[in-house]
Amino acid sequence: MEISGKIIAVLPERGGTSARTGNEWKVATYVLETMEQYPKKLCFEVFGIDRIQSMNIQLGEALTVSFDVDAHEYNGRWYNTIRAFAVNRGVAAPAAQPAAAAPQPPFNADPFPPVQSAPAAGGFTDQAGDGSDLPF
Repeated sequence: MEISGKIIAVLPERGGTSARTGNEWKVATYVLETMEQYPKKLCFEVFGIDRIQSMNIQLGEALTVSFDVDAHEYNGRWYNTIRAFAVNRGVAAPAAQPAAAAPQPPFNADPFPPVQSAPAAGGFTDQAGDGSDLPF
């Protein structure tokens, strides 16, 4: 999967030593915001010291991230992992969409309708016969 956007946060790296192999590991976490009319945010990880250094993701960069989504269970709860495996820095920000202008009334238009005069004698009266001009 791929998504394009701008890096808005670089979180502190996490690391440790694998209990199984004894090798050191490191994970860097970033937050990317899409450049759409309604922007969305995506938090993703880069796993491995060599990938973190080769990708060299910086705050404020616009890029396209290729990633895998995986889920795992821990103590009866499920968690998603979004892990980047490649980045492309050749991303151009989309042109801003101009907002649609609200229709404007003519310059000399009166914002209030003219006052209507009372009906003449013998004019329309409502069913109640009280002359209120209401049809009900």
